[in-house]
Amino acid sequence: MRWFWIDRFTELQSGQYAKAIKNVTLAEEHLHDHFPGFPVMPGSLMLEGMAQTGGILLGEKNNFAHIVILAKVPNVTYHGFVVPGDTLTYTAKLINDSAEGGSVEVTAHVGERLVAEAEIIFSHIDQSGDFKHLDQKNFVFSIGGLLSVMEVGKAGA
Repeated sequence: MRWFWIDRFTELQSGQYAKAIKNVTLAEEHLHDHFPGFPVMPGSLMLEGMAQTGGILLGEKNNFAHIVILAKVPNVTYHGFVVPGDTLTYTAKLINDSAEGGSVEVTAHVGERLVAEAEIIFSHIDQSGDFKHLDQKNFVFSIGGLLSVMEVGKAGA
């Protein structure tokens, strides 16, 4: 099963930045256990939403010529809780792009309140050679995977 931790893109400036949103609701099963009586969005899932936003930004810049995988999170800081009813806004800025991969800086806000920020490094895997046997369905940054959230963002235009 694939998990999408963003609902849609609201902005995308190719090669520069992207904004995506995630509406947090009690319909999400993980909130019933994290924590009982005080449901909050787990930090790891916020980080995944930030990585999905940044990974698509990097992949789109290169017309998805590579499989984009998360390689390293050298820095992440959480500043507050996110609860059901909140809308997270992820803003990713492309810092570096090379043949080997790239890096982004991403923030997560609820309204004007900063709740998390991270630096995320990605690696590129070519879709040929030793990796041509990989099933693209296992990568959320591939055509037909997480990219469908970009179409939702365009639907309102």
